[in-house]
Amino acid sequence: MIQLSEMLAPRPEPMWRLLKQCGVDNVIGVLNGGEQDQRMFASVGKKGFGGPAAGDIPWAEEALKRDMAIFDEHGLKLIGVEDTAPMDKIRLGLPGRDEQIDQIITQLRAMGNLGIRTLCYNWMALSSWGRTDVEIVGRGGALVTGFRATEMVGMPNLAEEGEITEDQMWAAVQYFLDAVIPVAEEAGVRMGLHPDDPPRPMDRNVPRIMRSGDAFRRVLSMYPSVSNGVTLCQGNFVLMGEDIPAIIREFGAKNQIAFVHFRDVRGTADDFQETFHDEGQTDMPECMRAYAEVGFDGPMRPDHVPTMEGEPNDRPGYGVLGRLFANGYIRGLEQAVYGKPSALSYVGSAAA
Repeated sequence: MIQLSEMLAPRPEPMWRLLKQCGVDNVIGVLNGGEQDQRMFASVGKKGFGGPAAGDIPWAEEALKRDMAIFDEHGLKLIGVEDTAPMDKIRLGLPGRDEQIDQIITQLRAMGNLGIRTLCYNWMALSSWGRTDVEIVGRGGALVTGFRATEMVGMPNLAEEGEITEDQMWAAVQYFLDAVIPVAEEAGVRMGLHPDDPPRPMDRNVPRIMRSGDAFRRVLSMYPSVSNGVTLCQGNFVLMGEDIPAIIREFGAKNQIAFVHFRDVRGTADDFQETFHDEGQTDMPECMRAYAEVGFDGPMRPDHVPTMEGEPNDRPGYGVLGRLFANGYIRGLEQAVYGKPSALSYVGSAAA
């Protein structure tokens, strides 16, 4: 079975109890003051998940232990982290990257000591996931996010033209992997690199290099290791033009999938919108069959869901009702494909 999970910040919300009622017990956490906690919604004009840094070092063992305790109090288990210390100097190969790499090493060792086995990171320098519209009217009036390249005209650039090159960023990837993968192996942590979102060649004069299946094949060959893996964010691989069940089988057969974002879209990298999980362009049941065939049993979570009736759109793509719908959809596919687990496996969950 997969490890059905949700991405949560370590700040309790009413949704946590709803997730428990839906049978979601695992958490992929963001750090209280980490890079993604602060940057997550900046590219769509919204604030981050909410909290500033808590006074201690967010990626250090003491802070992670505190986060684990907060989730544990609510019957939730922190099994992965989808956030890091700042990484832009690392991504761009700039002076100061060694100090940032030391922070990632601190985080990896802390995660290993605490039994947190999955780390999702990305190579999107100076930005995060990008959208040009967060209020597209979707099915039944739900609001979805979307992107049109033509609407990027006039947006402020992140760098001067030619200031940052693809070769520079690829060299930075190799430098980073050489430094951190041995530490991840020792800590027992699997690192899953997330694709660029959207997977286009450039974002306001900053190259996006993790934009194709071949780019991931290159990264995986740079440092072959179980700790050097892929965050298979399905929506972005769809926009790359990849056959999703085929790429699941390819990477999964080599045990290279560390983490899954189970999501779908409609369109192309230059013009797309998010969808409910059951209405996009991908054969989602076949994807689940592919995960089962390769024996994937790692963490999987939904991502980028519609904002539904009665909800504010202050966290585009991360509304409560859409996430509950998505988790139910994933659980249904999982049991249809993997089979229903023994009733004994639900005893602990029911008691929590």
